[in-house]
Amino acid sequence: MTAPRGVRRAEPLRWALLAVAVVVLAVFLLAQRQSIDVSYGQSPAVSKRVEEGSAGELSDATVPSTEEMTALIDADPVVRLPGAVARWDEQRVREAIGGEDTRILVAPTGLDEEERKRVREVENATVRVIGTQVSGGMFQATPDTLPGWRAQFATGDVTDQLVALITALRKVPRPADQDTLRWRDPSGTELDTVTADLRADGLHVAEGATLRQVPKDADTAFPDGAWYVALPAQPYGEPLPAYGPALHRLFPDQPLVVMYGSWVEYHGPGAADFAELAGTSFYAHFGDRLSRYDYPQQNVLGVYLGRVTDIRYAGLFDRPLPYRPLDPLRVALPALPWIFAACVAGFLVLSIRSLRRSGTRPGDPQRGGVRARLAGLTALAVEASLLTDARSNPALTRGIGKLEAARQALDEGLPDKHVRRLLDDATAELDDTARLTGIPEFRPDLYLQGRLS
Repeated sequence: MTAPRGVRRAEPLRWALLAVAVVVLAVFLLAQRQSIDVSYGQSPAVSKRVEEGSAGELSDATVPSTEEMTALIDADPVVRLPGAVARWDEQRVREAIGGEDTRILVAPTGLDEEERKRVREVENATVRVIGTQVSGGMFQATPDTLPGWRAQFATGDVTDQLVALITALRKVPRPADQDTLRWRDPSGTELDTVTADLRADGLHVAEGATLRQVPKDADTAFPDGAWYVALPAQPYGEPLPAYGPALHRLFPDQPLVVMYGSWVEYHGPGAADFAELAGTSFYAHFGDRLSRYDYPQQNVLGVYLGRVTDIRYAGLFDRPLPYRPLDPLRVALPALPWIFAACVAGFLVLSIRSLRRSGTRPGDPQRGGVRARLAGLTALAVEASLLTDARSNPALTRGIGKLEAARQALDEGLPDKHVRRLLDDATAELDDTARLTGIPEFRPDLYLQGRLS
């Protein structure tokens, strides 16, 4: 008696669905091992640790001995050592001091570690200002907004830091910070001079500025080119010439970088997208070093451009995404579980129909039992595949391979002994799978009970 024609036609489809399910499962499991790279690209900007003094940050300034500074601060509540650059609003600071005996020692910027240590050892100084770094007691006051950093690094203004530190030492409420920096439009002559230099070579260096040339990081920060204006630190209390807005009105499509001392600002295309982020991250990271050292503008601008490069390569502004070829696996990955489920469902439906319609071949009483065992173990493998993990996947994969070999041997009419040996091997592998997953009901002996009777 031969199998019905519908059964014969469904048999290849049934096993094809199983093969597809196995392949989809293997692809899906292997894809889970892939790492995910969420970066836009590897930034070429390089950050490295440098020894003190190797970047030109130390000045020629020095300080007296600790004993001499102690005597000076005993004699005068405010002592400014030669070379000191910090300035402040005396009225606001007096109001913060109130009636307390507060003594302020102001040291120059660019001191080495030994000289800074001598300043810190002046015990009768309530507040110590080294460069524009303000500290006292157990506290150090630093800006945390762009206006605060701008006042500090463009004009040496430490008013807000002094007020914050003194009120903290007195344990009284702190007044709100004030942005008192004033601006003015540059005169026609000033603007003409700057514009002529920028048109010539893209760089204007005012008298007193320490920038000598555009750093090498400029091309990666601004691939389309930028113009640079370098000015020295501006006098405290005087309006600053607003070159950035004035030049931007004249050249709206030209990237512009303007420096006032150690303060760097950007004007031009994309400014709203990244300029505030670049400034905030740069000064939050390097503001403490810039406050106590006397870095040349060349170094400051180079590190700032490196930060802009990092932001650009993070894909946050102004640049299109790079071309990425289509990855079929990543496109298809979300659909693989659905394909797997559909194949399993189809296989189970066809297996049930095959078991119902097929019978034992005449002259071969054991063949039907072998087929039933193969179908039962295959159904077990399909159910187990939904619950396996990294530890049990290898055993399941080997078991499925043995079942596939048994199916081929059965279709080719090989001896039952060979088929049973393959099924025994598959049973052992599926038993290991159940043990590793911790699901006793998936052990073949228990699973097949009642199914083959």
